[in-house]
Amino acid sequence: MARGSAGLSVLSRHLRILESFDAWHPFLTLSEIAQAADLPRSSTHRLVAELEKEGLLERLPDRTYRLGVRLWEFASRTPGAVGLREIARPWLGAVHERVRQHTQLGVLSGTDVLYIERMSTRDAVVNATLIGGRIPVHASSIGLVLLANADPGLIDQVAEGQLKVYTERTPHTATELRAILRRVRGDGHAVTDGYIHLASRGIAVPVMGPDGTVYAGMGVVVPSDGTPAAPYVQLLRRAAAGVARDLAMAYRPDVDERAHGIRSLVTGSRASLEYLESLGS
Repeated sequence: MARGSAGLSVLSRHLRILESFDAWHPFLTLSEIAQAADLPRSSTHRLVAELEKEGLLERLPDRTYRLGVRLWEFASRTPGAVGLREIARPWLGAVHERVRQHTQLGVLSGTDVLYIERMSTRDAVVNATLIGGRIPVHASSIGLVLLANADPGLIDQVAEGQLKVYTERTPHTATELRAILRRVRGDGHAVTDGYIHLASRGIAVPVMGPDGTVYAGMGVVVPSDGTPAAPYVQLLRRAAAGVARDLAMAYRPDVDERAHGIRSLVTGSRASLEYLESLGS
C-alpha cells in the first residue's frame, strides 16, 4: 500500500487522482498520476479506467491523460461559482477598465481562496493567481476578507496551522494573522503589500450574498509602489455593491418562480433564456 493511502474511501482515491492535475501539469502519464496521488500503480490503473469511462478523465493518443470536459459540465451547473462568476463579470470588467492591472474574484474553499475569475493585462505586475487556482487565505487580500468574516473555528484552524511564507512580509504567526484579521474586519477591506511577491500589492473587499453573509471577495493586484489604496477600495466597493445587488435580484423568490434556475446562473437575452427554459421543461 502506498504511503498515506491506507483507509481512504474509493471516492477519496478518485479525488486524489483528479487533484493530481493542475495548471502546470495538465497532462500526466499513469505513472505520474500514481506518484502524484500517492497510490499504488495497480489501484491507479483501475481508478483511472473508471474515471475515463465516466468522462472525468480523457486518454490522449500519446497515452497521457487530462481532465475530462464532463468536469467542466458539472462545474457549470453550480450557482456557488459559475453563477457568481457570470453575474460578477460585468462589474469586474468595469473595475479592470480603470485599473488595467489584475482584477479577480475568489471564494472560500477550505483554507484556500479558489479564484473563479481573473482579468489581466500583459504588462501588469506579478500575480500568482490562475482561474481555478488556489492560494492560502492568509497570504491573499481576498483570502483575508473571506477569513475575517468566516466561522471562528476556521480562523483558529488557519491561525494555528502551518502558515506558508512567500516573502518576509507574509503573515507567519498566529498573533500576527489575528491582528491583521481584526484590522480587516474594522476597515472592511484588506491591503496586502508584498505578501506573495514584493513588487505586488493586493487590495480586496467582500461581496455580500443574498443572505447577508460574505459570499465572495473581489480584489485587484497592483504595483506595491506606495500609491494610496483608498481609490482602489472605493472602486471595488462600488463594484461589489453592484454584484451584491444583482445576486439578490437573481435569487429573490418573488421575482420569478424559476428564479433559482437558469435565470440565476447565466446572463443573456430574455428570448434566449425563455427558449432554453422551454427546452428543459
